[in-house]
Amino acid sequence: MTTTPTGRLRPDAHAVSGRGRLRARRLAVAGNRSFAPGAGAARRAAIDEVTRTWLTGLFEDAGGGGLDGVALAAVGSLGRHESGPLSDLDLVLLHDGRALGERALGELADRLWYPLWESGLKLDHSVRSVRESRRVADVDLPALVGLLELDRVAGDELVVAAARTTVGHDWRARARERLPELLDSVRARHERYGELAQSQVLDLKEGRGGLRDVTVLAALTAAWLTDRTRVGVAEAHTMLLDVRDAVQVVTGRPSSRLRMEDRDAVAALLGFTDPDDLLAEVARAGDDVTWALEMTMRRARQASAARALRVGPRRPTLVPLGHGVHEHDGEAVLGAGADTTDPVLPLRTAVVAARAGLPLSPATLTTLAGCPDLPTPWPPLARELLTDLLGSGDGLRQVWAGLVHAGLVERWLPEWSAVRSRPQHNPVHRHTVDRHTVEAVVQAAAGTRDVARADLLVLSALLHDIGKVAGAHDHSEEGARRAGPILARWGWPEDDAAVVVRLVREHLTLVDLATRRDVEDPATTEALLTAVDRRADILDLLTALSRADARAAGPGAWTPWRSTLVDTLTASARRAITRGTDEPGTPLEPETVSVDEDARATLAAGRSHVVTEPTPGGHRVRVLATDRAGLFSRTAAVLAADGMTIRRARLRTADGVADDVWDVELPGGGAPDPERIRRALDRREPPRRRPAPRRGHAPAGPPARAFVVPGGSWDATVLEVRADDRVGLLADLGEVVAGHGCSLRSAHVSTRAGQACDTLVVTGADGRALAPGASAALLGDLMVAADGPDRG
Repeated sequence: MTTTPTGRLRPDAHAVSGRGRLRARRLAVAGNRSFAPGAGAARRAAIDEVTRTWLTGLFEDAGGGGLDGVALAAVGSLGRHESGPLSDLDLVLLHDGRALGERALGELADRLWYPLWESGLKLDHSVRSVRESRRVADVDLPALVGLLELDRVAGDELVVAAARTTVGHDWRARARERLPELLDSVRARHERYGELAQSQVLDLKEGRGGLRDVTVLAALTAAWLTDRTRVGVAEAHTMLLDVRDAVQVVTGRPSSRLRMEDRDAVAALLGFTDPDDLLAEVARAGDDVTWALEMTMRRARQASAARALRVGPRRPTLVPLGHGVHEHDGEAVLGAGADTTDPVLPLRTAVVAARAGLPLSPATLTTLAGCPDLPTPWPPLARELLTDLLGSGDGLRQVWAGLVHAGLVERWLPEWSAVRSRPQHNPVHRHTVDRHTVEAVVQAAAGTRDVARADLLVLSALLHDIGKVAGAHDHSEEGARRAGPILARWGWPEDDAAVVVRLVREHLTLVDLATRRDVEDPATTEALLTAVDRRADILDLLTALSRADARAAGPGAWTPWRSTLVDTLTASARRAITRGTDEPGTPLEPETVSVDEDARATLAAGRSHVVTEPTPGGHRVRVLATDRAGLFSRTAAVLAADGMTIRRARLRTADGVADDVWDVELPGGGAPDPERIRRALDRREPPRRRPAPRRGHAPAGPPARAFVVPGGSWDATVLEVRADDRVGLLADLGEVVAGHGCSLRSAHVSTRAGQACDTLVVTGADGRALAPGASAALLGDLMVAADGPDRG
């Protein structure tokens, strides 16, 4: 032994070299060719054995062998038996406070730490008694998380067990108190290091969804606040460890960051022929860990809040959201009477949750995953619900993520698996293909006011990058090729499907023309006109899709300069389409009303005539009544009083008789009562409205739009109103029309992707089209009414 300048003893150099360098031994194990590519678990087991054997020998040589109340313990990767080739050592010389005096402990520590400093590995070390470990854990949260996984390397097992048990007991006792601190630290780390699945440089340890989050999962489980969400976590954890090990072998550094320049070598070491396949697997692993962590943290918060009440089992507080779905503890849950044999139930439940801005609970996702598959082709209701879900806005993100992890998205859209977690190498893109797609759908939902067919817009956003698969030369063409069969499988009419396929094929055309060609050149306008088949409706859809795609890509993809160029080009194309069509409108064809003898008798007696019939996914209500002012708004209010969702409506008046057909859904199931509707229509007092279902945390959509349809008719004014659909919307619009002294000659109402698109044919008190000033005043009030009372 030699003496250090501080007077402490140090092992002789030959004693250190005699044990060999631990770093070299670990790398020799990692490079052993007997391990097959990807055999990370076997490598880690071998590295763990080499490390522990080396440390045990060192502990014995240092004089620790055979001492009661003293042990060498590990936390971190070695404590979890997850050591990589160059992972740091995080060791604790643990004692019971009685076995050795302070001087003897210091000398023993010197004989341990000096050889480790020269071993070629980074060392984090401490000397603590069981009581000191407890005090440190009480004030240092990262130390607490590490000590929960304290593991014996050599020495007295009892002292290690005492420290681990004591720290675990204290953590469980104070978990509710310390949970906010833990969750805040997780959020701060995520903000600093970003999301593993969506980063250019993949931080396998600290990033959101990385190895550190797996440790947090274990800590939350150890607190007994929640069961660990295990779906996909074990496989994801193994994948992240394998890639970390390969990074350390390839770089020769104790790093957990996969950089671009190392991807090819790491992929080859792990047996991937395409580095993109490696990146996709890492992103998917990070996504699985992130999902599990979010679920577990939510469960921990719920359990902590319940424990704070200091009461026994409590009845769950359920707030109805409609269609058998309820809010409970910040999640959307299915009620007990849900029909799990209904293949449409998952879509219906997802729509309600997304509109309320709530995630689906894990139990509900499990239930929905057990529902039968939808038939091929899909029924009309399923198509409508899919576009309702896609049009739900910000609430889509967390609901879609839940559906993906439950396996439902790939059951509806098997092609999703090929783009899930697929990397993108264009620097303008900040997300993987699947995440970008969801963001594009959310952005498209915000632009539904600008198009007449919101459903086709959100569908095209969902499918616009479905062709970004391995080996695709032109993802737009590949996407169009795939989109056709998808839409046929979903049962979309051929004309609608053709529009979506065109949009997928041309989704890059508008921005490319605007930024790479002269927007003032007629040839550029002609190229755009060809792309949209010279149709104004497709031009509007392509413009909205291009804007959504660019905004979803990242802040650098949609700039004011680019927006100006696009606006200039689309304005030129729109002028070309409408040139020569700005002629006065023609009279609308006269409406006809067919009234049978029973209905005539009822009308003659001064009563309304109401009949109902079931339709796929809902019911049709036909109302025949003597036409009178306010009939439209009153009928809509009567239907809204029972909470009915109006999907479509066709209203017409002829010979003093109103013939109104309403396609409706009832949130609670069942069928409309025609006699009840008739009595409510003929009653003098106004119907009492039922409150609309809660939107939860979901923000309101963009402001409503209302405008005059040019050339709609020369003897009437044709108005179009676009707004978020809600219970009571049509009643509000009808009241505005009646309040302006106008008559509603006919109306065509449709709801697509959660967007109400209502065409109203109105006349003034003189039975003629409205004057410009009267039209403007009516439009302003319609927009205010369409926005509803909650905006602001």
